[in-house]
Amino acid sequence: MSENNEQHKILNSRFLRAIPHSPGVYLMKNKAGKVIYVGKARDLRKRLASYARFQGVEHGKTAVLVSRIAGLETILTLSEKEALILEASLIKKHRPKYNVILRDDKNYPFIKVTVNETWPRLVMTRRRSRDKARYFGPFSSIGAMWATIRLLHSLFPLRRCKGSEVGMRSRPCLNYQMKNCLGPCMGKADPELYRDMVRDVIMVLEGKNRELTHKLKEKMNDAVVSLRFEDAAMYRDQLAALAETLEKQIVDAESGLELDVFGYERKGASVAVAILSVRQGRVLGRQVFYLAEPVGEEREVLAEIIRRYYMEVDFIARELLFPFLPEDRDLLGEWLSERRNGPVHLRVPQRGDKLRLVEMARANAAQIFSERDKKEKTWTALADQLVKWLHLNRSPERIECLDISNISGKQAVGSLVSFHQGEKYGAGYRRYRIQSGDEPDDYRMMAEVIGRRLEKGLAEDSLPDLFMVDGGKGQLNIAVNLVKNYGLDDRIELVGIAKDKDGEGEKLYRPGRKNAIMLPRHAPLLLFLMRIRDEAHRFGITFHRQLRHKESFTSAIDAVPGIGPATKKKLLTTFGSLAGVKKASVEELAQVPGVGPALARAIYDFCEKEG
Repeated sequence: MSENNEQHKILNSRFLRAIPHSPGVYLMKNKAGKVIYVGKARDLRKRLASYARFQGVEHGKTAVLVSRIAGLETILTLSEKEALILEASLIKKHRPKYNVILRDDKNYPFIKVTVNETWPRLVMTRRRSRDKARYFGPFSSIGAMWATIRLLHSLFPLRRCKGSEVGMRSRPCLNYQMKNCLGPCMGKADPELYRDMVRDVIMVLEGKNRELTHKLKEKMNDAVVSLRFEDAAMYRDQLAALAETLEKQIVDAESGLELDVFGYERKGASVAVAILSVRQGRVLGRQVFYLAEPVGEEREVLAEIIRRYYMEVDFIARELLFPFLPEDRDLLGEWLSERRNGPVHLRVPQRGDKLRLVEMARANAAQIFSERDKKEKTWTALADQLVKWLHLNRSPERIECLDISNISGKQAVGSLVSFHQGEKYGAGYRRYRIQSGDEPDDYRMMAEVIGRRLEKGLAEDSLPDLFMVDGGKGQLNIAVNLVKNYGLDDRIELVGIAKDKDGEGEKLYRPGRKNAIMLPRHAPLLLFLMRIRDEAHRFGITFHRQLRHKESFTSAIDAVPGIGPATKKKLLTTFGSLAGVKKASVEELAQVPGVGPALARAIYDFCEKEG
């Protein structure tokens, strides 16, 4: 029996016929029992029966999904909305291969307001965490993001020091002396005033500049009436800076629009989506997503994109604009309204400014395909050069490079970076602690790491097409022998890259070739390989530095009984460094929260002994 017939047998089995006409969630599993798709339906039997009747393109993603179903599990819910919420949590848990998982096509930065801290800060970040902080963005322009941060710092003197906790200092920082910080580390800041400033920062980032302007005017007038002229002057300066910003940034001064605008573009089996965030008539940000082969029709795909997107964001606009309505429009509207604690409207504009915004979003989505096409052409040309100059048997879609870092053999680490079609592939980055001894022996260390990488790659079927080592013939021969021992001669190509001793450039070494390959210094191919090698070096040095720092700090202070991570952090925050801790007196150490006289004496004695 063919595999496709086998799946239809599953979909038409007694189990499927026994499923009720009820709302719920279904989990599709492969032969290994792994969940490969999670879906929800208002009528489970009808939805699953539709897969049994599926007659789409044979090699399309839905057809491939159906062909791999080896098991079904259903969970009944009381309502379709409960099914929607359960579906979202199950997708987060299992991350199924065939569900829409939104990954931004570019790693745009966010502005993070650390409201989860006692004294919140403004921080730039490229990763959102579930830490109860507020995130704003993403910013497609890094320059615009830093301009926003500089503006907010000039308006509101929040602290800029690192660390989630603020320790008391004996001397203020330069920002405090320049009146760019309220000085919580000096005990000078009023907690209520500080929190009020944080709320004002959030209002600016949410686009509520007009509300903030009105609020600051009221504060300024109150300060004048109360004869608090310093405070009044501060509010006056904030108003002036805010007014200047409004003049520069407002697109439509008469508009109070609060919209999320979705652009949708399909090219073959792939879909690109752009989401524009419009607040108070301003386009504040843009986020773009590329979906290689989403499962389902257009309205289903759009509905799943909406569900995935709004499970992650902190803010939901009052109105969402689309080129066409998603499946389950009413259900999505009800769910979004509950998450927002206010009405959310899903609309398809027919004319005017809103229609133009949808067209703008669609143009942004189309641009994703244009950019990907350019990258693909660039990579194709570069891959052809790699095949030609290195005499490869095939185009190396995945390239990995290994670098070994150590100081006289101590804290030796291996760092492996991965590139896919010419771009960094973060999921393929690996760090290795050398386990075969501390004696300085680069060959032994390289053999250990390459062996571990090949074993893992064979087990997971995730081997590179081209493996690059940082070194000359000796390092390359280590890799050649290991690849032969694992029987991977036909699957992995090898190359070594090493600086020329005369400083004339870089040499490339290939197995079985006596002489090195010398490319012109500015040849795009050589620059590309050097970029990969330098990335491996950077990745390794960073890891090595972390280990050195950890070991030096651990050996220096963790040996004192009674010191845990929290106390260690407070000591460093208070005295600025380990050297500062060593210089402190018993009395100064005892003043640190959580230390006390006995532990202070123990720390002092330990530091004296260690010198």
